[in-house]
Amino acid sequence: MPRARNYLPRIADQELADRLESAGAVVLEGARGCGKTETGRQASASEVLLDVDRTAHEAVAVDPGLVLRGETPRLIDEWQLAPVLWNHVRRAVDERQASGQFILTGSAVPPDDATRHSGAGRFSRLRLRPMSLSELGHSNGAISLGALLDGKTPAGASAHLSVEQLAEILSVGGWPGHLQSSARAAMLANRDYLDDVCRVDLERVDGARRDPQRVRRFLQAVARNVATCASVATITRDANGPDDHLKPPTARGYLAALERLMVVEDQPPWVPWLHSRSRLRTSPKRHFVDPSLAVAALGAGPDRLLADFEWFGFLFESMVVRDLRVYAQAADAEVYHYRDNTGLEVDAIVEAGPDRWAGFEIKLGMGRVDEAAANLVRFAERVDTDAVGRPAALGVIVGSGYAYRREDGVWVIPCGALGP
Repeated sequence: MPRARNYLPRIADQELADRLESAGAVVLEGARGCGKTETGRQASASEVLLDVDRTAHEAVAVDPGLVLRGETPRLIDEWQLAPVLWNHVRRAVDERQASGQFILTGSAVPPDDATRHSGAGRFSRLRLRPMSLSELGHSNGAISLGALLDGKTPAGASAHLSVEQLAEILSVGGWPGHLQSSARAAMLANRDYLDDVCRVDLERVDGARRDPQRVRRFLQAVARNVATCASVATITRDANGPDDHLKPPTARGYLAALERLMVVEDQPPWVPWLHSRSRLRTSPKRHFVDPSLAVAALGAGPDRLLADFEWFGFLFESMVVRDLRVYAQAADAEVYHYRDNTGLEVDAIVEAGPDRWAGFEIKLGMGRVDEAAANLVRFAERVDTDAVGRPAALGVIVGSGYAYRREDGVWVIPCGALGP
């Protein structure tokens, strides 16, 4: 089996190994370019690459079982190009009665098919996202999210990333294919990526023909509203500009297709029990799977971010949410946000069950740490801890500096010290 010479270990490597021990097949999903193939290769003994092997498609047409033959675990890359394989993999798992038989990778969710079995009991799904700061080497990982959820007190740590460094890291993104590229080359590649989404990928995912220019304007509108709870109607108005061609139902179709491509990934609201009578807002927060795509959508770069610190702050929040998702998944946790009718908001809630949840505010600079910490304390007072338990941690995640615990119990954590 070929192995990438410069493969950087991923946090999901251990997750994949664990799932191969417990399930007959693992479905490794994620946006195109996030590293699924190479990650799958590290754990596989044989492979078939459906996006490049034309003979494999001919074999599927004759007998789908032919491409399932090989040493196990067998990697079936971009399986959604031949959806008929799903049921054949399921049957093979049933017949072999053994775990760790197949790794299926896919960068798009195929259309629902009533003839395709759900896969319950045979398949385990694992999401792979672009690389986090810890995986890229930009974070020392001294402050473990998993340890915080377990109520452990971390040791002192520091991380010093300048705003210029953060602007470039954001613009380049967490794409493994950029590891050996210059920042300029990586940013050009990100723009080409979105161009492919507009011209090819959306039609490939559901067969619907769309005007690439309208899709591009829609992506630009999402980019301008990243890390906000902007409604579909708001994004539609933003995308239309002076004309009125795009309608909300069409915009919802764009979002659905982008979600199936895993290019966008909304952050759902947290719905806890509250002591107060505050009413929860249930709108999701809008995010690209990697904030570099928001930068690319607007043809921006580090200079633009440094000239617009408000947008820079939203992009920084989106990057931290990306990392929290990567770290939270390793801790069997999910990432939400909180917003109620009184205006109280919390940027990220990481929940792994009762007494294993934490609330985080995300601020690019240190100037708003006091305000963010007071916000977290006020939020914690509203939560019914009899129902969900006390927060394992409250923290303000910042761009740079020292990690420490304030007198009010809230942690200050530089993003370059956060890890799984």
